Amino acid sequence: MQIPPVGTRVMIRHRLPAGSVPPLTDVIGHLVQTGPALQVRTKRGDVVGVAVDDVVVIKTLADAPVRTGDIRNLEHAAALAWPGAEQQWVGGWFCRFGHGKTRRANSAVPLGLSDTTDIGAVADWYAGRSAAALVSVPDRLFRVPANASTEAENLVMACDIETGESREEVALAPRPDDEWMRVYERDVPVDVLTAVVDGSVIFATVPGAAVARASVTEAPDGTRWLGLSALKVAEDQRRHGHARTLCRALMAWGADQGATRAYMQVLADNASAIALFESMGFSLHHRSRYWRADN
Repeated sequence: MQIPPVGTRVMIRHRLPAGSVPPLTDVIGHLVQTGPALQVRTKRGDVVGVAVDDVVVIKTLADAPVRTGDIRNLEHAAALAWPGAEQQWVGGWFCRFGHGKTRRANSAVPLGLSDTTDIGAVADWYAGRSAAALVSVPDRLFRVPANASTEAENLVMACDIETGESREEVALAPRPDDEWMRVYERDVPVDVLTAVVDGSVIFATVPGAAVARASVTEAPDGTRWLGLSALKVAEDQRRHGHARTLCRALMAWGADQGATRAYMQVLADNASAIALFESMGFSLHHRSRYWRADN
């Protein structure tokens, strides 16, 4: 019997204990564990265990459609998790300014349910900071003008969080130290890296090898999201499992902070990163890209 990988949405028909009526039942959800015992997280969030020996049929299902409201909720939590050094609501837009470092920290996100199509005030907000009016364009939350070009398409990947133990080789700290910044290499100010609105942030290091950042923020629907970002493995330390080790440690930290779901934004052309996160149970939630509104 071919068992799909973790993260796959499945239907499992399996035997119940002897004497049960009916003798079989079905469970539908995402695989969160494989092996002699399978674990499936249902749409309600319950985790159901099924012994492989009791499986009669297992079918791979297409992922359930993601609602627009779910996209808005995740994007809201993600905006609070990477808000730049300065942020302000302008109508239905959450505007962020981070000294021009990184698109994410210097773009406006359309999060309001209304008043999100007039971006004139957004352009003025950025002009007041001598910055370009860069707009984050998540699927279905905003429609760019006809014939406008976009850039830097990202896959926003998500998964449920399973509790686990942190790895001893991962050091966690509330701020990035010199070693963290050396491995990270990118010229991003510390006040941008440490910024978070109504949430928590942590910095993880495998000394001399890899670093990552994580934050926990809450969406309007009450879901606490763990956001993974700034993942970097030193060139001479790649293919040693450091990225996976960091992510597992940060997901354990996130679970301790009350997060139940995790997300990661990955450039659409980064095949190796996409494969890594798929192997960890992440799947595509939606896509996002950027539009320069003042062009």
